[in-house]
Amino acid sequence: MSKIRILVLGTGNMAANHSRHFQAAPNVEVVAGVDVDAKRARQFGDQHGIKQAFGDLDEAIAWGQFDAAANVTPDKFHHPTTMKLIAAGKHVFCEKPLAETFPLADEMAAAANAAGLINMVNLSYRDVPALQTAHVLIADGEIGEIRHVEASYRQSWLVGNQWGDWKTEPRWLWRLSEKHGSKGVLGDVGIHILDFASYAVGMTPVALQAQLATFRKAPRDKIGDYPLDANDSAVMSVRFENGALGVIHASRFMTGYANTLKLAVFGTRGAIEIDHGPFTSLRVCSGDDVHNQAWRDLNAVPVLTNYQRFVAAIESGKNAEPDFRHAANLQRVIDRCYDGDAGFAPPIG
Repeated sequence: MSKIRILVLGTGNMAANHSRHFQAAPNVEVVAGVDVDAKRARQFGDQHGIKQAFGDLDEAIAWGQFDAAANVTPDKFHHPTTMKLIAAGKHVFCEKPLAETFPLADEMAAAANAAGLINMVNLSYRDVPALQTAHVLIADGEIGEIRHVEASYRQSWLVGNQWGDWKTEPRWLWRLSEKHGSKGVLGDVGIHILDFASYAVGMTPVALQAQLATFRKAPRDKIGDYPLDANDSAVMSVRFENGALGVIHASRFMTGYANTLKLAVFGTRGAIEIDHGPFTSLRVCSGDDVHNQAWRDLNAVPVLTNYQRFVAAIESGKNAEPDFRHAANLQRVIDRCYDGDAGFAPPIG
């Protein structure tokens, strides 16, 4: 089989990860980089040994010598650029979130599926072996029927300087400003913890109540050209399709945690917990252990990355998870959080 030719669209910081992962695949060649800044696209190509560079997606599509694209553009460009790629018959691996709103994400999912193209979203924590193991155990009935879920995504870069001084660095300030395209912590990492919990239990929330908070961080809530108006903390109270309840939350004020995901799933015959931060732990309380609250540590075997699953899907012609439709369903939940303060929203499944 001839090599799968991949184009990288958007050559900012995250693009380097995409290039390295795809270049490591034995049957893949990264053939081009595209960026609205043609100079940056050329520099990216030079750094990664990529021959072609374009300053315009239309120009790259007219060239056409690629099979698939990794869409690493900023969030608001995911929809228009992906729709162009789908129209050109190209498979797409898109960064999260799939789009800024559910209607746009829904259109992308419908178009990709109608065209019969491989479509996946880089919800990167699917690559965590502990999550994959928990998913299988829960699906196999190890802890019985799910009754309660707790999940959190913990960051503290608004408290500490582990990632630099956010007050002076645009790469962090834009994440605090709706004017600059931020949907706050909810849009940034909220979709990750929502997927983490949903994938573990095999269900997406069908109803929710949400609270979003933006805290004062500077005089007049502004630094330079950046209004600091995006949410810093988000809490969702959710109900799953089987009636189970859950609490899913994310914050940039969780002191002591640089970047940690925690998940606990409680069922009628046991419970499973994951702690994924600098180190990862997975443990279960099930069987006779439920009577004395004893927990057993579990080992999780390595799993394929999203990049590897995307390549395998192209080779097989069969789409893989997490796909556009799943990401669109998550986006519908995220959208509801912005108007969910008044009470439980109508079913969203």
